[in-house]
Amino acid sequence: MTSQVESQGFAVETNNIFKSYGSVRALKGVSITAKAGEVTSIIGDNGAGKSTLIKIIAGVEKADEGTVEIFGEPVSFHSPEAAREAGIETVYQTLGLIEDLTIWQNLFLKRELMIGIPPFRILNKRVMRNEAVRMLSELDVHIPSVKARVRGLSGGQRQAVAISRAAGWSSQVVIMDEPTAALGVRETAKVEELIERLKARGLAVIVISHNFDQVLRLSEQIWVMRQGNVITGMRASDTSGDELVSLITGATQARA
Repeated sequence: MTSQVESQGFAVETNNIFKSYGSVRALKGVSITAKAGEVTSIIGDNGAGKSTLIKIIAGVEKADEGTVEIFGEPVSFHSPEAAREAGIETVYQTLGLIEDLTIWQNLFLKRELMIGIPPFRILNKRVMRNEAVRMLSELDVHIPSVKARVRGLSGGQRQAVAISRAAGWSSQVVIMDEPTAALGVRETAKVEELIERLKARGLAVIVISHNFDQVLRLSEQIWVMRQGNVITGMRASDTSGDELVSLITGATQARA
């Protein structure tokens, strides 16, 4: 494995991560890094281990061996909630939105603000609605009303809500799994704009994508995975779509 990135200042660093499911070895000693203020892409064919790796970073799974460091501090998350408390938010392909709830309710799901003295506490709806407007406006997300139900939103609007939720909670790291897989050209462009805004705010953004044109447009760093291993890492400016395809398929050997 090789890398063109500097060896310091990483927001996320995985070191020699192993993970097996029974006799299936999903990860075989995976080490990657991601910097704050950059988009880091992880690419590879289906079954390469990409999703398993981000689930370990996000606290969904525990590694059998190896360590994860966040800004140089070793962490071991027992749940996704623990990872979120450490500033790691993940936007999965399923988005995790509740269709029959409003936008503001989705943004505050499991983080509801209360008012009053126990046991006489109620939801502070006014503050949550105002905060929801602020969260969306910070990323320049244009949605008619935070009182609208998610069911009535387009695919791009839903993705924008999920990204705004991830970015709106003092996050340091935002992980996105195929953020534009089911979107059209215009909605894809809007989501890519949101990703650029996250980067401009100094967040570390980790993206899994099969869209190599998108990877090259958005990324500073790319890690290539195959069969549970990291084959190579390189700066996006130093590679091409053809080379990425060849590395994934094994037609080209990893750089020395």
